[in-house]
Amino acid sequence: MSGGGEHGIRLEAVRLGIDTRHEPVLFLRRDSEVARSEGFQAMSQVRVDTDTASIIATLMIVESELLRAGRAGLSEAAWRRLGLEDGETLVLHHPRPVDSLAHVRAKVYGAELDAGQFERIINDVVAGRYMDVQLAAFVAACSGERLTREEIVHLTRAMVGAGERLTWAGSPIMDKHSVGGLPGNRTTPIVVAIAAEAGLTMPKTSSRAITSPAGTADTMETLTRVDLGLDEMRRVVEREGGCLAWGGSASLSPADDILIRVERALDLDSEGQLVASVLSKKVAAGSTHVVIDMPVGPTAKVRSLAAAERLSGHFHAVAGTLGLALHIDVGDGSQPIGRGIGPALEARDVLSVLRCEPDAPADLRQRALQLAAGILRLSGLARAEDAVARATEMLDSGGAWSRFQRICEAQGGLREPPRAAYHYDVFSEREGTVDGIDNRKAARLAKLAGAPADKAAGLGLCVRLGDRVRRGDVLMTVHAESPGELEYALEYFRAHPDVITLSAD
Repeated sequence: MSGGGEHGIRLEAVRLGIDTRHEPVLFLRRDSEVARSEGFQAMSQVRVDTDTASIIATLMIVESELLRAGRAGLSEAAWRRLGLEDGETLVLHHPRPVDSLAHVRAKVYGAELDAGQFERIINDVVAGRYMDVQLAAFVAACSGERLTREEIVHLTRAMVGAGERLTWAGSPIMDKHSVGGLPGNRTTPIVVAIAAEAGLTMPKTSSRAITSPAGTADTMETLTRVDLGLDEMRRVVEREGGCLAWGGSASLSPADDILIRVERALDLDSEGQLVASVLSKKVAAGSTHVVIDMPVGPTAKVRSLAAAERLSGHFHAVAGTLGLALHIDVGDGSQPIGRGIGPALEARDVLSVLRCEPDAPADLRQRALQLAAGILRLSGLARAEDAVARATEMLDSGGAWSRFQRICEAQGGLREPPRAAYHYDVFSEREGTVDGIDNRKAARLAKLAGAPADKAAGLGLCVRLGDRVRRGDVLMTVHAESPGELEYALEYFRAHPDVITLSAD
């Protein structure tokens, strides 16, 4: 890659230690010769080159003495992407025009894009040539139902092609994904343990939380190491038949992580981008057979059977084009699964099911067995009529628990999840029957308590739909790692006490 050429402006790189999340930011003094001569202004895009790397950064102008003359400051994101050492030289340029933005503008106005146009957009996204505002334009242009099925296929293929791709010996290579929207639905570690114990290959890469209080990677991180590189993933899978790794450390479909970040900020849900996101990660991971967990409920991500049918149609159509065998399990999304909402709380639920403890949450166990049975059926290892019995046998025999321990040991060792220092019990103020648990409000409460950043924070549910409660019974417990976060969550609860609702006697 070009180190900047003879016409670039050279400055000494300074690491300012400023966290700008994922966006690379460049800092120059107001009186900088570079800013004056090149006409750079605040919020301009600037190409920053080293001898080995190049990024597009957003410029911020410094009015204070934060920087000395002849220096350029960089945010943490910019510093990491350039792979710099202290004192290295940067070369600054005006960036070349990003031609693929013409395709984004066309999509904004309703045009249908072809495979090459999506490929050029995604390649530029991964190369860091899009500012966040331009990424937002692309996400918004593809949101809702603005993507045709053919476009979803094109987008998925482009996302696969822009990153690493794993290959595995033999077939089938199994995978499982939940479309989300159901707090506590942490079935993946249990399913992977059962599948691997059955002799299947299941190299599971999972995401961190996007808009939820915990993703599978967040939960597994309380139990073992998840930031595995590709070689480490392969070693664990070859040894134990499966792994439970964070997908972000493996560079599989890297455009997905970038687009998800923008979707999260905009709070946009797009069926087309959801399908492309899920299936691009599966194809990139080398999967051949995928089970999709699709909970349906009034406060879940998929709110009706009609919506589930439409989304399932997209999944099947795109998976067929990509050569993936697919099974979709539409399940009950009327209330959270398990007792815990938050990384460590969900990890304890997972452990209790794998250990076959008497008080393990029955709904989490049942849902995991149902999905594991889907894996066994799709792989051809079991018939429909005996798949659940086969999965149950591997769980009840202790084989799945033993396999899970070995997978964790291969990834760096198994540990017990942490416990929060502060707790607050929410008591029922009257007698009644639990007739509603709002998934979205329960997730919001757990997030305000600190999850997923604070691994031990979250919400512990003590009741299920249909339970009879008396006045003074504990409905739920809020867990936090600091008094301030606990109070922050409780302020939300006082304003939204209908997280759990009771019917009159």
